[in-house]
Amino acid sequence: MENKTDNQLWEEVEAFFVKNFDTEKHPQIDTLLFLIGVQELGSGQQKYSKDDKLNILHIAVCRLLEPFGYYKFSNYDDDGYPHFEEVEKLPELKPNEQQILMKKAIIQYFLDEELLQN
Repeated sequence: MENKTDNQLWEEVEAFFVKNFDTEKHPQIDTLLFLIGVQELGSGQQKYSKDDKLNILHIAVCRLLEPFGYYKFSNYDDDGYPHFEEVEKLPELKPNEQQILMKKAIIQYFLDEELLQN
């Protein structure tokens, strides 16, 4: 079986979100991060405060960048929120480079979680 390109995998990620979460065809990265964060938190669909939403985005970013060596899971707090330690500082990235890194990280997450077939 031939390996798919990042673009093909990204299209599958987007299709997964459209199918399972009824998102728009090309959802914003923040939308995907939020949904991944909710998944990692295991809290399901509910109303979240602005602070909760920021924490959920942070959880997703840490979890997604963990395989790249930037963060390491530390522990769960009393509220069940996962905490991560920074292992390596993220390099200074331009916005388009941040977008590319997050897309690669989301693809890797989907492959690791066996939500896509490579």
